[in-house]
Amino acid sequence: MTSVKSDHERERSVRTETCRIVGSGPHSGGMRRGDWYQHPLLTAPDGPVVVRAKDLLDVGVPRRTITRRCEPGGPWRSLLPGIILLQNGEPTGEHRIRAALAHGGEGAMLTGIRALQRYGLERVPAPEDVHVLVPADRRITAAGFVRVERTARLPRPFTRQDVPVAPVHRAVLDAARRLSDYDAVLAMMAEAVQRRRCTVQALADELELGSQRGVALPRRALVPLQGGARSVAEADAWSLWKRSGLPEFVWNVKVFDNGGRYIATPDGWCDRVALAWEIDSRGCHAAHDDYAATVARNTRYVTAGIVVLSTLPIRLRTEPDLVVAELRAAYEIARQRPRPEVHLR
Repeated sequence: MTSVKSDHERERSVRTETCRIVGSGPHSGGMRRGDWYQHPLLTAPDGPVVVRAKDLLDVGVPRRTITRRCEPGGPWRSLLPGIILLQNGEPTGEHRIRAALAHGGEGAMLTGIRALQRYGLERVPAPEDVHVLVPADRRITAAGFVRVERTARLPRPFTRQDVPVAPVHRAVLDAARRLSDYDAVLAMMAEAVQRRRCTVQALADELELGSQRGVALPRRALVPLQGGARSVAEADAWSLWKRSGLPEFVWNVKVFDNGGRYIATPDGWCDRVALAWEIDSRGCHAAHDDYAATVARNTRYVTAGIVVLSTLPIRLRTEPDLVVAELRAAYEIARQRPRPEVHLR
């Protein structure tokens, strides 16, 4: 009967093997095979968990030991060709990022959705792979979970948690060009602008200078952002205003009374008649403090003589014609009364 070695027996076998004297060879350096156990690459508490096989060879780990340790049930595992995880558990997203950058080599940087997560953006789709940028002359191809993009427009990276990351505007467009959901593209671009991680102009410039593959949805999403919208709901509202035929609305501007006191920052504002349009999400105002702030805001509108229309975001898509009719009616009410002494800043 053929016996199956337990993990303990396999480890003991490997340790026994490493105690033999190494002969001559390019990676032996005259060391005992056990000496590599003491190398900082493998023992330092803050040392790397993901390493290149070449680095293991350079510190004296025999090639066949690396192979054996990466076999099923072994203490290590191979993440990518030539990239080793120095543990046998399921690799985390962080492990995959480190492995992808090691695969990309010198000058590689993280981009796309995982880069945006590194910047703290939240309205991004779940990433399916790790997208890295590498110099155009680098002879590296995609492997496993890594998407490799060779580019002659390699940007200057920023460092986020010890990882080189493409600038936000580049990461946004690198991700957006590969998505097929307009709302996802718009939400991602809008959050980057709303949270001041990049400007609308930076996105527009990147659209013009970057790859022209997959730019239809980003170009479409850019239009309401250039108009001042900063969310999917505001972009929907912007589109309905365009349909309404009403005079110009501006978006996310601060309104003050004649004494210079702040009133509010409406989602949409028609300065000609002092009409405010608020896209009020039930979820965003359900908490006690948010609800109180909304009531206080609406009170300031009323006392300043401003006509305000409140619309739930879902109605912008489920009842667009009715919302347009309500917007026109609110405009008429505002137009027929004397314009209050309020102004923008």
